[in-house]
Amino acid sequence: MQATHFGAGNIGRGFIGEILAKNGFSIDFVDINETIINALNERNEYTIQLADESQKEIHVSNVDGLNNQTNPEAVIDSVSKADMVTTAIGPNILPFIAELIAKGIQKRRNEGNKEPLDVVACENMIGGSQFLLEKVQAFLSDEDKEYVDTYIGFPNAAVDRIVPIQHHEDPLFVSVEPFSEWVIDATQSKNKELRLEDVEYVEDLEPYIERKLFSVNTGHATVAYSGAYEGYKTIDEAIADQRVLEKLRAVLGETGSLLIDKWQFDQEKHSAYIDKIVSRFENKYISDSISRVARTPIRKLGFDERFIRPIRELKERGLAYTNLVDVVVMILNYDDPNDEQSVELQGYLKKKSVAEVIQQVTDLQDDELIAEIAAKYQK
Repeated sequence: MQATHFGAGNIGRGFIGEILAKNGFSIDFVDINETIINALNERNEYTIQLADESQKEIHVSNVDGLNNQTNPEAVIDSVSKADMVTTAIGPNILPFIAELIAKGIQKRRNEGNKEPLDVVACENMIGGSQFLLEKVQAFLSDEDKEYVDTYIGFPNAAVDRIVPIQHHEDPLFVSVEPFSEWVIDATQSKNKELRLEDVEYVEDLEPYIERKLFSVNTGHATVAYSGAYEGYKTIDEAIADQRVLEKLRAVLGETGSLLIDKWQFDQEKHSAYIDKIVSRFENKYISDSISRVARTPIRKLGFDERFIRPIRELKERGLAYTNLVDVVVMILNYDDPNDEQSVELQGYLKKKSVAEVIQQVTDLQDDELIAEIAAKYQK
C-alpha cells in the first residue's frame, strides 16, 4: 500500500510515519524542506528513537520525499495513486495544500479510480479533516464533488504524542515519547476495509478530542504557567516541584470531573489516564522549555480553549473549577518579553481594568465569572 503524507517534520516522521510504516505502507513525504526531502530520497529510510530508558530504535524504510514547491505534479500523481492521504503540517498550513489534494482527486476521477480513499488531517485542532475538505472543495467542479461524496472520506482525527524540539546531525533522526494515541472518526471514513493497527476507530470522536484537549493540553499548559510562576525554565524542572505537581493534579481532577459527567468516561480508567499524562510530563528524557509550551497566552485564554471552556462548562454543571481559575490568573501574570502575545497581554493590563481585559481576551459574557477571575488576580 502507498500513503501520501504532507509534512516531513518530526511529528510526521516520528508519529504518523511510524504507524503507516508499521501497517505496511510505503510513504511519499511531501514538504518544502529541501534538506529533509533530499535526505529521504538519498536514503529511503530513517530512524526513530524512543525517549525513555530503553532508547529503543525503530527503523522506517520504503520512504521518499516530494517537494511540493518545486515538483507539484509529482505530489498530484502521488495523491491520485494513494491508498491513504495524511497530514501533519499545522492547522495554518492546511489551506496551502488543498489545491494539490484537489488536483490529485481530479486525476483519480479522470483515471476512473473507484477505490475509496480517506484523507486524514492529523493536526492539533478540532475538525481538522473536515476543515481541509472545505478548502479542497473550493478547487473542485460539481462532478468532482459528487465523486468525493461517493469515494473520498475526510474523517476527523484526534492525535497525541509529545515530540520535543530537537537538533541532530542526521536531519532524519527523530526522538519521540513512547506514548502515542491516534483516534479516527469511523463514521466519516470511506475506506471501511482499511483499519490501521495502533489506531482506534470510534463512532463519536468528540469525547476523545475533549479528553485530550482538557487533559493533555490543559495539563501541559498548567505545568508551564505554574512553573513560570515559580521561576522555572523547563517542564521537567517545574513538575519536580511538589507545588506544580499538586496544581497539575488538582486541575486534571477538575477537568476529569467534567469529562466524566459529560461523556460518562469510567472513573477508574480516567484516573489511570491522568496518571499516564502526569508520567509523560515527568519523563526526564524529554526536556521542553516553558517558553515554548506557554507561548501565545491570549490564544490559550480563548472562549473554546483549554481553560475557559472547561471553566464555563463546570460552572454550568455546578462543579468545582477553582484550580483552573488559579492557572488563568497565572496566565494573566505571564510576562515573557520574547512572546508577542505575552507582551500584548501585559500591554492591555497596563491600559485597562483587569475585568475589561478578561472579557476582551476570553469573550466571556458571564459577569459573575469575570468578577471571580478578576478578584483572584487582584489578590
